[in-house]
Amino acid sequence: MNEHANMNGKICVVTGANSGIGKETALGLAQMDAHVVMVCRNAEKGKAALEDVRRESGNSQVDLLIADMSSQASVRALAKQIIAKYPRLDVLINNAGGAARERKLSADGIEMTLAANHLGPALLTLLVLDLLRASTPSRIINVSSEAQRRARPDMNDLQFERRKFNTFAAYGQSKLLMNAFTFELARRLEGTGVTANCLHPGVVATNIWGADPPFIFKMIIAVVKPFMLSSKQGAEASLYLATSPDVAQTSGQYFVKSKPAQSSPLSRDPRIAAEIWGWTETMIGQRLA
Repeated sequence: MNEHANMNGKICVVTGANSGIGKETALGLAQMDAHVVMVCRNAEKGKAALEDVRRESGNSQVDLLIADMSSQASVRALAKQIIAKYPRLDVLINNAGGAARERKLSADGIEMTLAANHLGPALLTLLVLDLLRASTPSRIINVSSEAQRRARPDMNDLQFERRKFNTFAAYGQSKLLMNAFTFELARRLEGTGVTANCLHPGVVATNIWGADPPFIFKMIIAVVKPFMLSSKQGAEASLYLATSPDVAQTSGQYFVKSKPAQSSPLSRDPRIAAEIWGWTETMIGQRLA
């Protein structure tokens, strides 16, 4: 990763930017002189993170927008703000995400993990796509996870209405859907100058499981935390895909720690991808223009 890549004049949106990988990604971009838009769900935490990033980077061109990625009304309001406020959009990093402990519903009545990790980012991407197209060359980066590898989505029960809800299964499924959507998006954007890639940042010590993770996960964290990456290390793959000239033409790929990798065969199946794409458009009430 070239830490001194010059992003001067480039406008970059990072969701989930108040802590962890998102905050480190925003900081890294600000240190490269990008104009960074930090999207956070919590205004108080967002303001604190904004001040940190401005101070540590010495870059005053860092803004804060508030949005809940699990709420489609909130995502639509966010997209309107981005389009109204910024003349261009060079990089969109869909980083926000989490894992619900139990099955709960979003404001739209959608299973929360699915709403926040896949549908929210997909909706934001489609809503700002015209701005990305007008700013080419531009990049879409979706922060996924190796959890997608074990996912076995049931297209007839993606919201665990019939299946027993499982935190890990719901999380992995949301990331598999995100990958399949990314690959299909890249295919549809061929030749436009907008690239779309997804990545696994490595096993990072973040608060993705919330303040009170499942007991079994607490036990696992206690054992493996010394071997986990820091948020700064976890942000490296996002920064690489956002800034490196090496991947300026790369699209429709999955990266693990800044190296191309094979995503799950299910996420690469054109029939499944088409089904996921259609289902996603229906759920968010938005089509690719």
